[in-house]
Amino acid sequence: MILPSETAPAPAPRPAPLALDLIRKYSVPGPRYTSYPPATQFSTDLAALDLEWALRADNAPGAGPLSLYFHLPFCETRCWFCGCNTVITRRRDAAAEYVDALAREVRLTAERMDVTRPVTQVHLGGGTPTFLPPAQLRRLGELIHGAFRLAPEVEFSVEVDPRRLTEAHVSALRDIGANRASLGVQDTDPRVQLAIHRVQPVELNRQACAWLRAAGFGSINIDLIFGLPYQHAAGFARTLREVLALGPDRLSVFSYAHVPWLKPAQKILEQQSPLPSAEEKLAMFAVAHECLTAAGFVDIGLDHFARPGDALAVAQRAGTLHRNFQGYTTCADASLYGFGLSAISATADTYRQNHRALAAWRAALEAGALPIERGLRLGAEERRRRTIILRLMCDRRLDYAALSHELGLEFTTAYAAELAGLEDLRADGLVRLVAGGLEVTPVGQPLLRVIAMRFDPLFTAAPGRHAPAI
Repeated sequence: MILPSETAPAPAPRPAPLALDLIRKYSVPGPRYTSYPPATQFSTDLAALDLEWALRADNAPGAGPLSLYFHLPFCETRCWFCGCNTVITRRRDAAAEYVDALAREVRLTAERMDVTRPVTQVHLGGGTPTFLPPAQLRRLGELIHGAFRLAPEVEFSVEVDPRRLTEAHVSALRDIGANRASLGVQDTDPRVQLAIHRVQPVELNRQACAWLRAAGFGSINIDLIFGLPYQHAAGFARTLREVLALGPDRLSVFSYAHVPWLKPAQKILEQQSPLPSAEEKLAMFAVAHECLTAAGFVDIGLDHFARPGDALAVAQRAGTLHRNFQGYTTCADASLYGFGLSAISATADTYRQNHRALAAWRAALEAGALPIERGLRLGAEERRRRTIILRLMCDRRLDYAALSHELGLEFTTAYAAELAGLEDLRADGLVRLVAGGLEVTPVGQPLLRVIAMRFDPLFTAAPGRHAPAI
């Protein structure tokens, strides 16, 4: 097994250059594996799911900690690239009305929970959480603290739009316990910003970081996207240099997922300028990987990078990294409870997702019902597949003996066909056999999703179903 690292790790060796030819060969559309099975498999047959039973089962005596997610969907304007579930409005009263509805949802859910379970993680996502005025953020904080028992060392993160941030917002967030912030930047090139309908001068990013640091936020993440109109490798390198000057602790460097059949507003991007080609996107990905690893960041996996002392990097070395609907996380043993429009919850045996339309979500709550639209109950084999894919995505290795023990079967026998199906990846150096298991090589790390697909019997390469891996 992978052993925990020392508290003060030695600098990681410089990663090898990306094998671009192999990335070209294997990069195909596929799931991001923030869950298995992915949300495309969710069912609306709620009677068959019996999610009330699932809530009781998850809150049986001895249940572990909780992770809470609150989806705050409002934005003043729409960014053309956005794939999130948002509500575009400038009406500030919407914030107070939404917090009222959240209070009803929390009450209905808490009635079915053991609320003495410690909360180890809280995440406010969006939309734009800082659309809420400071007074409404404080109301939300009171709701969270009043209904749940937050652990002393809770990781409390919030997504921030520097264009909509004031010092009063930062003060309110700290007052309710937030200690981590994620800034949406995407790109610092004014021409790119104009094309994506998100004009955000670099000075706003600097001011946001200064306010957050002064208020005592211990970790700042910055989100970037490559694959947008007018982007190219040299320009994205400039963005990376400007963002590194802000001193972030983590970066999320996402490949733009162009899914206009799901998000019609993305069609507007096609009218601005041709989107970068697959080759141009690959060049930007290579630039990001080179720039960030040269700056000392650890490649956590897929699109996440962190400083060596960051909790994500520590968890990766210790073999305790986890992955859920918010991406990589350190809270491996926590049940995820999502609140708000379209929020997803995940327990050991089930997933459930709230209504994705604001009116339907509100109507369910007003009727005194949990606002669930769809979900999934996992069978035994789906749970086993989830464990295998999770270990690949987080540990970059499979320990056959550990998996045999955890899954209650002889792993190499049960999954002999899948292991044999990795031969082309082994021949190309993406994976290698080691004593008692399988490892993803540095060459294969950018293609973690592709390797995981080999253990996914539900995967289909149907056109328009998934965004490209890179």
